[in-house]
Amino acid sequence: MKRESRGIQSIEVGGELLRALARSGEPMMLRDLAREAGMTPAKAHPYLASFSRIGLIEQDETTGRYEIGALALELGLISLRRLSGVRIAGPKIAALASQIGHAVSLAVWGTHGPTVVQLEEPGQPVHIVMRAGSVMALLETATGRAFAAFLPEKTINAALESGLDRLGVGYNPKRAVKGAKVADMLTEVRKHGLARALGDPLPGVNAFSAPVFDHSGHVALVITAMGPEGTFDARWDSPIAHALRDCAGGISKRLGYGMTVAAE
Repeated sequence: MKRESRGIQSIEVGGELLRALARSGEPMMLRDLAREAGMTPAKAHPYLASFSRIGLIEQDETTGRYEIGALALELGLISLRRLSGVRIAGPKIAALASQIGHAVSLAVWGTHGPTVVQLEEPGQPVHIVMRAGSVMALLETATGRAFAAFLPEKTINAALESGLDRLGVGYNPKRAVKGAKVADMLTEVRKHGLARALGDPLPGVNAFSAPVFDHSGHVALVITAMGPEGTFDARWDSPIAHALRDCAGGISKRLGYGMTVAAE
């Protein structure tokens, strides 16, 4: 019988605060965080102070709320990058960025929605409100729309009902897509195999996003190419669109997409 390694109980106790924060997905006040972790605020505070010092959490100076810190984000991104699909796609999107001369990002469907795990920029980077770790709005960005068009409908409905879209980069309640327009928008994405954004949500920047499918036919990743509207050809049949489709298709093939059908 394997002996259980000796641990440090105080770390395990404090870990309940991190679990509570992860379950919430949103910044929390001390009293609420302590309650969810099953301890008093007085007991929770020293743990939070130590976690803050090493970057696992951080406290907003204005609201006093606690949220996930830079170290926790870095650890999460490392975990995401270890996924086989991300490892395969990494060098491919770097080559694509060099080929088309525009920025290219790679996103996965994370706990909080479309999450960027890698960003490759050309020699002359464009100003974009995106970085590794950014969560993109589901219906207002090309990245989000590519996921919304190809993920199971129940997954997308659950995300929208829980308010995930409101947490993403690019969300604007005044321009939020609603009702029948959502279905029309996603139908267009499926028709072209690409999602497109024309100067919205970021003025002056166009983008295309393409889904990557795994061996079971599920969308595993989304690749997004973006650049200034003056040099980024956003026609559906443009060289950029073709290059992006080819890149996504090649990665899908590496992940086994279509092999089951072919075997039958």
